[in-house]
Amino acid sequence: MTAAEVMKLLEGKGKPNTAKIYARHGVREPLFGVSYADLGELTKKLKANQGLAEQLWASGNHDARVLAAKIADPERMSAKMLDAWVEDCSNYIISDAVSALAVRLPAAMDLASRWRKSSHEWTAAAGWNIVAILATEKRYPEAAAKADIARIQKEIHKSPNRVRHSMNNALIAIGIGLDALREAAVQAAKSIGKVEVDHGETGCKTPDAVSYLEKAAARAASRTRVTGAKMKASKSAK
Repeated sequence: MTAAEVMKLLEGKGKPNTAKIYARHGVREPLFGVSYADLGELTKKLKANQGLAEQLWASGNHDARVLAAKIADPERMSAKMLDAWVEDCSNYIISDAVSALAVRLPAAMDLASRWRKSSHEWTAAAGWNIVAILATEKRYPEAAAKADIARIQKEIHKSPNRVRHSMNNALIAIGIGLDALREAAVQAAKSIGKVEVDHGETGCKTPDAVSYLEKAAARAASRTRVTGAKMKASKSAK
């Protein structure tokens, strides 16, 4: 399928109401308003296609760019090109999509390190998104995560709006994904307090890190008790 054919297909699947919802989340024209369900189906149909992904991204259309991030081939996607893509981001939806692609590259850690230093809000937010995803997947080094907890605690309140949201999510992810750092993440979250983020004309909210982390700790403790009880029962049965 050619880029022109895909663009025509996206246009046909676009819905005005969906476009209005995206607009409330900061998405600017051009866009068609294609649902994530339809984008998911197209992703499965097109599979990894780096050439097509690059053409779709070059269109500048929001829906096409989200799809491009989904079908880009991480084995052929260079860090240099991804640097260019993230600099094109102008809202959190496309920034999140680029982040999800970035974690599939071998250079994910380097991208996270460099992007978080950017003065560009969406680039810095994407860098912290990478940290959150890697930590959730237990692929983030403990030493780096420990340093990030201190950095988040020090910098979060003076960071740009959406960067604060991504840093908060990264702190939660570190505390949930890395058991050894859960208590440190909880203490940092308590020190930080409420994280104020302007979500515009949406119902979105930035999660309370303390609440999330304490619930994660309770679930972990519960699993430990259940596992211990089963092991004890198993030994008694022998």
